Amino acid sequence: MIHFPSYLKKGSTIGMMCPAGYMPLEKAQTCIDTLHNWGYHVVTGKTLGGDSNNYFSAPDEVRLKELQQMLDDAAIDAILFGRGGYGTGRIIDQLSFKKFRKHPKWLIGFSDITLLHHHLINKYKIAGLHAPMAAAFNSAEGAPYLQMLKQVLNGKKISCTTQPHAYNLTGKATGILTGGNLSMICHATGSASEIKTRDRILFLEDVGEYLYNIDRMMYHLKRSGKLSGIKGLILGGFTDLKDTERAFGQQIDDILHHFTRNMNVPVCFHFPVSHGTENMPLKIGGTYQLHVTGKEVTLREK
Repeated sequence: MIHFPSYLKKGSTIGMMCPAGYMPLEKAQTCIDTLHNWGYHVVTGKTLGGDSNNYFSAPDEVRLKELQQMLDDAAIDAILFGRGGYGTGRIIDQLSFKKFRKHPKWLIGFSDITLLHHHLINKYKIAGLHAPMAAAFNSAEGAPYLQMLKQVLNGKKISCTTQPHAYNLTGKATGILTGGNLSMICHATGSASEIKTRDRILFLEDVGEYLYNIDRMMYHLKRSGKLSGIKGLILGGFTDLKDTERAFGQQIDDILHHFTRNMNVPVCFHFPVSHGTENMPLKIGGTYQLHVTGKEVTLREK
């Protein structure tokens, strides 16, 4: 049985910190102001806009200590991460979830935070929220998805309907939702944070990769059995991709279609979950219905 943290209400406190890459405080200010306008208190950590001279928001031991404090603090009702990037995997095995398990809270984020979401699902069956982080609040184009985030935090079950795609496979499936950043999912293979996909609806997205890397990682999922036994597949945004000097020879949709064309489950392309402005909040561990027709795609929480 999957456990869901308590939803928020006016006066709830949201912690904000950066467990991986560096983020200037000013880039999070719009997010902080918006959360205040939503009626929440916000507590920021030293890793947000901290004194760092390299890629990371702070040294490993500082990020570890601050994340541990926010996980343990009963006065903090949720943690909305400033950004992902890279670095959670350097500290995750040193975290204690003893207090967190007694009083779980929503962990809100994506990208590198994918690792944390699956660690909690695997070891403690606690759901997480794959959703926009602080920088997303600076973009007017992402406003609809931020409103969805507000609704989810208040306990509302939401749905999203998108346009059809030529490579979609029609059908209907209901199951527990899992997924996130493709790179992080592959990175976690063989660890305590490895994704479980059988009998689940899987969603994938990524950013900044070479096309051949996407192909290689999809083969990794296929060869490791992660694409077998799934109930449905949601392919989100694969943004800011790069090609090699000698072209790979396929664009992203064709690369992904190579792995989906013979599937016997519903598949949708271009779903709004990504590193871009379109990033629908999704509960990893929640039960959803995916319905793909020739006219539209609908994903609805049950």
